[in-house]
Amino acid sequence: MKKHTVTLEVAGPWSLATSRAYWAGFAPAALRDQADDRTLRTAFLNERDWTVAKATVEQVGDTASIAVSGPGDLDAAAEQVARFLSLDVDGSGWPEVGERDPVIGAIQKELPGLRPCGFHSPYEAAAWAVLSQRVRMTQAAAVRDSMLENGVFPAPQRLRTISLDLFGRKLEYLYAVAEAALDGELDGGELRALSAEAAIARVRRIKGLGPFAAELTVLRGANHPDALPRTVFRLDTEITARYGPGVTREEVSEAWRPYRTWASFCLRAAA
Repeated sequence: MKKHTVTLEVAGPWSLATSRAYWAGFAPAALRDQADDRTLRTAFLNERDWTVAKATVEQVGDTASIAVSGPGDLDAAAEQVARFLSLDVDGSGWPEVGERDPVIGAIQKELPGLRPCGFHSPYEAAAWAVLSQRVRMTQAAAVRDSMLENGVFPAPQRLRTISLDLFGRKLEYLYAVAEAALDGELDGGELRALSAEAAIARVRRIKGLGPFAAELTVLRGANHPDALPRTVFRLDTEITARYGPGVTREEVSEAWRPYRTWASFCLRAAA
């Protein structure tokens, strides 16, 4: 088993403890089996070669230590960890958003150092979007948990052969997600490099992934930092509760640039 450690200087506020606490309660892909210490441990599929990788992340001040192990490309695995924890984003301007918008500023104090996290990859986010269509989140989470192999979501080459009794055309759509992942259409680094709009349009070409699924895949799977969610209707409820009736997401989000995804995520997390 190969091992590799990367030390990353994180620009802007970041708290591993806050992110870990949020992720532990994230029903679509809850973080499991955490030791009672200040590290974050997880196992995931390495997007580069679909091998299983394990990661241990520690925080020392503004520095993240990312230790990865596994049989595959460990440089790619470390990059993926930084991406799914949003540690590769320059967040030095994030406090200014809180200064411009007191609502976001209050949440920054309530959840200090929280950055978007939760899905290991766009592939896993896209699969979750299919599983959760037209069913309760608890039902979708139970199906997803039944699919895990040694605590890890099945690789796309395995997913395209799996047999499940799912509603409607969901199994067909899962197979389409698997094929797209194998074809490189769900690569997290490539989706992040595109504008959010272009990335969402690219994901929408995959059979079964509509506007909500494509947006989830890009904003929560690739952790694109600056896009205004259009399909998360509960965001409107939270905006009304915190900003008052009649205030639209377009109005408030101008103050959030270039961290619109982060601000939207924090509003939902605080709720």
